[in-house]
Amino acid sequence: MWGALAASSLLVGAVLALLRDWSARTVGLVLGFGAGALIASVSFELAEEGVRGGGALAVGAGLALGALAYALADRAVEGYAARGAGAAGLPLAVGALLDGIPEQVVLGGGLAAGGSVSVALLVAIFVSNLPESIGSSADMLGSGRSRTTVLGLWGVVAVVCTLATAGGAVAVAHAPDGVTAGIQGFAAGALLVMLIDSMIPEARKKGGELAGLATVVGFALAAGLSLLT
Repeated sequence: MWGALAASSLLVGAVLALLRDWSARTVGLVLGFGAGALIASVSFELAEEGVRGGGALAVGAGLALGALAYALADRAVEGYAARGAGAAGLPLAVGALLDGIPEQVVLGGGLAAGGSVSVALLVAIFVSNLPESIGSSADMLGSGRSRTTVLGLWGVVAVVCTLATAGGAVAVAHAPDGVTAGIQGFAAGALLVMLIDSMIPEARKKGGELAGLATVVGFALAAGLSLLT
């Protein structure tokens, strides 16, 4: 249920893109807010919790593997997209998967380990999905994709991300602390590369000089929720 709620923002973003046009500035500010929330989640929900539960070595190994895996997969997606406009929809969907799967695996792992949802991580995932889905859906519609195709693509992505939450819960429930910490480190590494290579530059480009302030607000909110929960 929590995984479906987090992933539902992908479909919400697609629907919002269908209903109206969103300015680049608005999308950029939401991207900045989501980036700040994810930075807090990486710091407090992934790295800190991982080190506390399984040790720094496991988290460090996971960080390196996650960063490398995301960088290689992202390069493959960009190469596929460069082949032509006709392939535009699939790389966008795959890019969302690259972001979403590690996030939601950790969300499910946290549920299995602690028995309760991380509100901070849930908010970070939900908010960060929105601008990605809105912007990507708008691009697909502009390139001639039908509304049914756009909604179908994001529906598939949302379902896979939801299943990743269940997979994370099962993996953590049957894994030793070191493996759990490695999974958290892997997700943190993947998300950090995504933030620096994609999300933060896009937020600055579209949101302008207010993008940094929006990022701080997102970080403060998610950090506060982490402390409260």
